[in-house]
Amino acid sequence: MKLSRRLGALIALGFLALTSVHAQDAAPAWPTKPLRIVVGFPAGSVTDTVARLIGEQLAKALGQPVVVENKPGANGALGVGEVARAAPDGYTLLVTNSSSITINPQLYKQINYKAADFAPITMVIEAPFILTVNPEWAQQNAVNSIQDLIRYAQVQPDKLTYGSGGQGNMAHLSFVSLSNRANIKTTHVPYKSAAQAGLAMISGELNAGFDTLSTVPNILAGKLKALAVTSSKRIAQLPDVPTMAEAGFGDFEVIFWMGLLAPKGTAEPIITKIYEAARLVTTNSKAQAVLKNNGEPVMLDPKGFASLINKEVPLWGEVIRREALVLD
Repeated sequence: MKLSRRLGALIALGFLALTSVHAQDAAPAWPTKPLRIVVGFPAGSVTDTVARLIGEQLAKALGQPVVVENKPGANGALGVGEVARAAPDGYTLLVTNSSSITINPQLYKQINYKAADFAPITMVIEAPFILTVNPEWAQQNAVNSIQDLIRYAQVQPDKLTYGSGGQGNMAHLSFVSLSNRANIKTTHVPYKSAAQAGLAMISGELNAGFDTLSTVPNILAGKLKALAVTSSKRIAQLPDVPTMAEAGFGDFEVIFWMGLLAPKGTAEPIITKIYEAARLVTTNSKAQAVLKNNGEPVMLDPKGFASLINKEVPLWGEVIRREALVLD
């Protein structure tokens, strides 16, 4: 009787093992068709540049074409919202910045997605902002520091103009926060992209703005004047430019990131496979050089990236409530 039971148990185990092998054989391979990466910002933007670098790496590693689709509008929300509603099968991905994930859903009344609607895959780069001004305007008005900028705005309320890539993005909120802390009145001019806002500052249409590291060549060429950086330490590209803390704003630190995400519900093995493919960009010296021009490459794993987003959402929510900011 005991032998019979043991034999029965062995037969059952063998059947389960055989079933498992057949199940694995029957499981569909992934990917079996092209992938697409949606970018909620225009072609040529920093986000678009990062997306195309990641797309090239995914195509090589996964053996399938990767198409980058630009769907700009509403500070990135149009493209982000589309991915939030996409099938969680790993074939539709998102490359975007921190504003669109951690800020937009809390700022805009009409936003139809939230940070929890996404499965984070990896953060690609992080970077501070640079507070810049038009050099000719700065010379005419003796603006050589943040304190000079504040004094100008105090004497001439609402005359100081600054731009950003759209209402409610991180550059806009950073200047609102600076204005409120300094108790000055300034005028915001939104553009369709950060690149357009930067060009407007260079041409003299705008006085000031928070810009990304991509504008460092303009600063070195004298087309823009840098007053401060929003990191905790000075940056290597601009060692003579003080931090916001050194300029008198001790707790003013703003770091933005760009990352790769998928719709919520995407299977963990697919997320892992995409992450492992994307992180190989760190072995590509040419890609690394491009990334370093726009920030510090930081390939957080899915859990680490998710933890960062979960931490930032309430922090930006507090800023939005404190500044009493709500947009339609």
